[in-house]
Amino acid sequence: MMTQVLDTPEKLYRALPSMDALLSQDALQPLLQRYGKAEFKLALNQMLAAARSEIASRQQLPQWLDSATSIFEYLADQLQASHRHSLQPVWNLTGTILHTNLGRSQQSEAAIEAVTSVMRYPTPLEFELEAGKRGHRDNTISELMHRLTGADACCVVNNNAAAVLLMLSAVAAGKEVIVSRGELVEIGGAFRIPDIMRQAGCTLVEVGTTNRTHLRDYEAAITENTGAIMKVHTSNYHISGFTAAVDEALLGKLCRERAIPLLSDLGSGALTDMRRFGLKQEPTPQAMLADGVDLVSFSGDKLLGGPQSGLIVGRQSLINDIQRHPLKRALRCDKLILAALEATLRHYLKPETLDRELPIMKKFARTQGELQLQAQRLQTALAKVYAPAYSLQIIDCNTQVGSGSQPDTFLPSVALAFSAVNGASILTLERHFKTATRPVIGRIANEQLLLDLRGADDFDALLADLQASGAAL
Repeated sequence: MMTQVLDTPEKLYRALPSMDALLSQDALQPLLQRYGKAEFKLALNQMLAAARSEIASRQQLPQWLDSATSIFEYLADQLQASHRHSLQPVWNLTGTILHTNLGRSQQSEAAIEAVTSVMRYPTPLEFELEAGKRGHRDNTISELMHRLTGADACCVVNNNAAAVLLMLSAVAAGKEVIVSRGELVEIGGAFRIPDIMRQAGCTLVEVGTTNRTHLRDYEAAITENTGAIMKVHTSNYHISGFTAAVDEALLGKLCRERAIPLLSDLGSGALTDMRRFGLKQEPTPQAMLADGVDLVSFSGDKLLGGPQSGLIVGRQSLINDIQRHPLKRALRCDKLILAALEATLRHYLKPETLDRELPIMKKFARTQGELQLQAQRLQTALAKVYAPAYSLQIIDCNTQVGSGSQPDTFLPSVALAFSAVNGASILTLERHFKTATRPVIGRIANEQLLLDLRGADDFDALLADLQASGAAL
């Protein structure tokens, strides 16, 4: 667009097109129609402001003013970037499968279809079709949890922190709750068992020591004002050495003798045996209930592999109290969460296909040999794309579960390891990956950028994205 030589700032400023001139350009009308006049004008104002800054700092016009085509392309890029959804898909190749900052569990195709359906159509969320009357939104989940765990009933809320708060508020408000000192966990930045106790209106009674608690400690702490005994699964840390803890079966017997509810905050909430993947076996809700625990709470979006939610399973009379509590309405889940959770739980009814259908189980089940073959294919296709600035190796690494689950247990994995050569920067490559159409998130270790392949969903799509990203360097 600009062909003459402009040798002073004044001439450069005068050469900038006006807002009206830009608005009237036929070539830009498709963008105006797509994004609307307000967003279109905002983007133009920002472009012109950036151009004036470039004139002031560099005494030259920006390159996007070279032609009508370059103006269109630059404006289209700006509008597309500003309208990109904040929760865009990314590649989680960090080596942490349940990455809290990246959304924890991915959902199965069945869960995705279920959510899409209830978004598109009216659905009997609280309506019994056969009886033609109002129903309860937790009924279907409750029936599924009965089949999977043996629980009398289930209450669903928006996460496990909410489940613990509601459980304590409904069962033991105004009373004492006995907890071992070794189980006073902190999860995340603001979830501490003592704080939740206070918020629920309970009085915390600590028993035992950090590393050893005995049955007699619980027995000695019981008073006429004891509302419950609570076990907390220490899923995000491990104490070893000279330790002792009381198992649920013994505590269950004690609580039945004293007519005191036994509660369990299980945290991760696995419904299946994790040992087949080489992981440690997690305590399951069904095992806790069989040992005499009256109420068990756990997360839906960790080892269960579903959407963010908190489930409380257990004795019918106590679940009824929880469902009637005023906090339940404030903490309840909407139809999208319930649809995804139902679809996820139905996978567990067919355990022989669970490891193929549920994304988290599929990632756990991958063999080292499979990952090695995919790594070799990627390396062969990408080595020349990233040369000469970066070299590409295949290395063995370890994947962790994440989200406070099994912090001291790792799965063997394989990573693509990028190293900077010829004066390039590995930090530059990391930033570049994050600007891809589907950002690639890895981790830096030993001056290499590692992409842990156990976290990949589709290796063909990953290859295509990495090829496109390399070509854009």
